[in-house]
Amino acid sequence: MTATIDHNEAGIGTEGEAVTRAGPRDDGQSTAPRLTTERVWHQLAKASFAVLSHVTPAGEPRSSGVVYKTVGRRLYVAVAPDGWKARHIAANRRVAVTVPVRRGGLLSLLAPIPPATVSFHATAIVHPAGSPEAGSLSQELASLLPAERQASACLVEVIPEGTFVTYGVGVSLLRMRSRPQRTHACQ
Repeated sequence: MTATIDHNEAGIGTEGEAVTRAGPRDDGQSTAPRLTTERVWHQLAKASFAVLSHVTPAGEPRSSGVVYKTVGRRLYVAVAPDGWKARHIAANRRVAVTVPVRRGGLLSLLAPIPPATVSFHATAIVHPAGSPEAGSLSQELASLLPAERQASACLVEVIPEGTFVTYGVGVSLLRMRSRPQRTHACQ
């Protein structure tokens, strides 16, 4: 199921609680729990791997896997100060992010189950090593890098914009068999 949800939208109901609509849909079928922004942020906070995509100064698309950590409603990635990610992202702060969300539990050991995903576009800010922004978060982000690289790494702050597009988040594996049930958009 794909969902689009605004990354700043307050969750409806209690935090982390799925919200259901009362009654059947227009086609007479029952409705599924509504995906909330809080649930999407919860999934982002549980994960640690993402695919970060950007455009080089020459206009070429690039993607790479990164390890991240959420702090508040932002994602942080540590990168080498002389690496192409730091240089290219600093030149054009527009990025796209896709986070695979593991699913399936024991069933995933027996059958190939694709991960759920959360995708969004964002603005990224590269904070140089030793900057006040990087220093203020150093304790929370220490797990991103070995101790010997923490003082020299740049910090990429990823600020989601617009909507989250999800695939399979909050959808049972049984319901994933039905194409209309797999995708959602949350605004």
